[in-house]
Amino acid sequence: MLDLRSDTVTKPGAAMRTAMANAEVGDDVLDGDPTAIRLERTVAELMGKEAGLFFPTGTMANQAAIWVHTRPGTEILVDAESHIMNWEMAGAAALCGVQTLTVTRRGSVIHASDIARALRPSDSEAPEPTLICVENTHNGAGGAVTPLAEMREIAALARMLGLRVHLDGARLWNAAMATGVSLADFAACADTVMVSFTKGLGAPVGAMIVGSADAIWHARRARKRFGGGMRQVGILAAGALYGVENNLMRLVDDHEAAKRLAVAVDGAAGAVVIPPDTNIVMIDLPVPRAEDVTQRATQLGVRVSAWSPWRVRAVTHLDAPLAMVVEAAPLLRQAIEEALA
Repeated sequence: MLDLRSDTVTKPGAAMRTAMANAEVGDDVLDGDPTAIRLERTVAELMGKEAGLFFPTGTMANQAAIWVHTRPGTEILVDAESHIMNWEMAGAAALCGVQTLTVTRRGSVIHASDIARALRPSDSEAPEPTLICVENTHNGAGGAVTPLAEMREIAALARMLGLRVHLDGARLWNAAMATGVSLADFAACADTVMVSFTKGLGAPVGAMIVGSADAIWHARRARKRFGGGMRQVGILAAGALYGVENNLMRLVDDHEAAKRLAVAVDGAAGAVVIPPDTNIVMIDLPVPRAEDVTQRATQLGVRVSAWSPWRVRAVTHLDAPLAMVVEAAPLLRQAIEEALA
């Protein structure tokens, strides 16, 4: 059974488990955990930021960043199909007291012009905007990469308007490896950046916010308020650090596997595959039968997910080597053809 439902299904390998078992630890709330501190410094340096802060989950990290940059009663601009908008249980409203203004993309990624068009006219009765949130790569758009030039235009728009920018970069690792643009260049376009260690890098737990020392000081307070203060967290941080040091460069293999899978299933029973930028393959069906496809695929030995009634998603990852994906591709094509017959 090859599980392509998400890149979060990976299990830590023997070397990562050894690193976790041997991690130097301390009380992260009282004195700081040495392994967590090393991870935070390593990732902050990669991103060209002053500081970083380890979180148990990407959702908590995103919400902490919103808390840092906003005030209750203000408004944040978010992509209508973003993770923050659709998959974080209205956390921005419940935890931070802010309203979301959704931005509709004209293409596969958000543009500065999309954001400018969504802005409300200045009015004393309108909510005050405080933050723009961007997702790169974009999960809902099939792992699409927002190009650096577009990220810079969004940053310039935010500066002109006096707004902050938070980058949900859960899969920013993939964007960097796919384009050759450095993580630091992408991160320079935002005040804070969230990265996930469980997507692509194969760690079992963890995410991080990087930003200025002041932003991270406030993020630490938000993490505590949200229940994310952890003790001997180095056991978890060691897995994330191993992923950064050993699994980052191999992401190009996942991208190649996704391309091979996309070519193999495109056109099956009239299905259309969105050409993947990175490791996410979106398969659009001619009829709303995604659940039927996933059930038949599972019977044939390939697990994929129904993103919507019309769309099937497959994600390549560390535990799905290229050879296995190539072998499984005809089975997924067969599942589509039989489910839609």
